[in-house]
Amino acid sequence: MAKTSHSSLVSRLDALYEYDREPVTQKDLHGWKIFWATFAGEHIAGTEFVIGPLFVLHGCSATAVLLGLFIGNLLAVLSWAFVCAPVAVRTRLTIYWQIRRLGGPWLTVAYSAVYGVILCVLAGSMLRVSMTSLALPLQHGFGTADLPQWTWALLALGVGSVIAVLAVLGFEGMAIFSKMSAPWMVIVFFVSAIATLPLLGCASLSDFWRVANEQIWTGVTALDPSTGKHFAHYTIWHVIGFAWLCNMPQHFGMADLTILRYARKWQMGFCSAAGMYLGHYCAWIASGILCAAAIKQGILPSPGPIAYLGAGLTGAICVVVAGWNVASPTLYRAGLALQVATPNWSRWRVTLVVGAAMIVCACIPALLAHLDLLLTTNALLLLPLGAFIFIDLWLFPKLGLRSNYAEHTRSPISWPAGAAWLLSMVISVIAFSRGADPIFLVLPEWIVAVTLYVAFSALQQKLRPAPVPAAASV
Repeated sequence: MAKTSHSSLVSRLDALYEYDREPVTQKDLHGWKIFWATFAGEHIAGTEFVIGPLFVLHGCSATAVLLGLFIGNLLAVLSWAFVCAPVAVRTRLTIYWQIRRLGGPWLTVAYSAVYGVILCVLAGSMLRVSMTSLALPLQHGFGTADLPQWTWALLALGVGSVIAVLAVLGFEGMAIFSKMSAPWMVIVFFVSAIATLPLLGCASLSDFWRVANEQIWTGVTALDPSTGKHFAHYTIWHVIGFAWLCNMPQHFGMADLTILRYARKWQMGFCSAAGMYLGHYCAWIASGILCAAAIKQGILPSPGPIAYLGAGLTGAICVVVAGWNVASPTLYRAGLALQVATPNWSRWRVTLVVGAAMIVCACIPALLAHLDLLLTTNALLLLPLGAFIFIDLWLFPKLGLRSNYAEHTRSPISWPAGAAWLLSMVISVIAFSRGADPIFLVLPEWIVAVTLYVAFSALQQKLRPAPVPAAASV
């Protein structure tokens, strides 16, 4: 009887098919509501409680934050709408199988392994965000250093299991969860920020600009307790660059082909505005206010404590849900990525394995402290191959070059793609080692990678022309 029940459960899980290796069919496409909710749910999330305070700690001015975030998030929305969404709607494939067509199976495995590991780490950091709230009843006051490591491990196991189950349910399951929780989270962010403004001396709307410059985004960097030195100073250009590159692997890097392949129209890429302006604009500003208030009250500016300061138990619950909302789709992407390297495994099995890796990563407290560097490294590592997809699809036909060359020649690896990816990353590493700010390396790397890929591909196709399809030779 137990064996029959086990077989039935496995069969049901295997039935959660997500078009892992073929285009999404017309009957499974979704409309505007799903994508408004998906983008809002994923980007009004746990990271907002971490990134918003960074602009306070790095000494941004109020003008730099309010104007810089507006410009940077606009660039992100335009990138989703005009770069990623048109490719997603045209191919209906995950990024992993699109890379396989242009780069061959070996390059796909390399990309998927790198991306899968990074996504596990990012999901682990979001799980850690949720844990900072769940740990509050176990702590003395608002401290976080008084809990033994085994307590954090148990919290990671409990919350991580829920996140893994949500990811196993697939795209529709996550979208339903986002649709239910996103509006509530927006309200909690706004209410908690407004509630803490009086702690900063803001008694009316007319006081806000003065308080914003004198108490929140003062232009003065804070002391980093882990190093004993002040944080690096951020200007408006850092804010614009970070707001744009924060999700650059998803739009310019094409990772959201995996999500937007379900869209009926490419214009649904504009739904990213829900996440960028409610999440990466309003929520970052709100969490910055919470951070400033926490510092003034002598409270550690960690997600759980600052949310509890602003909205009590509701704020703490919001942090937990926010962590789930971004960790689940991140884990979903990781499962799809690593499934490429484990073709005999179903998606749900791979997702559970990477869920276990996420739980391990969540036990590392340094993840939240260096989230900005983690996101920048993510962009630098993954951006080039996404750029190749865009160029391969839209530019190659105009240049007289063959798209999806590795697929046509049945090559195990595309050396132009591999060489361009490796060289562009090496150049970025050299520039970083000589003091270049990684925030300002992402766009130059994209340009270098695209230039090298086009040049190498032209050379390859001149030396070894691809065979003409049989239908075209008749």
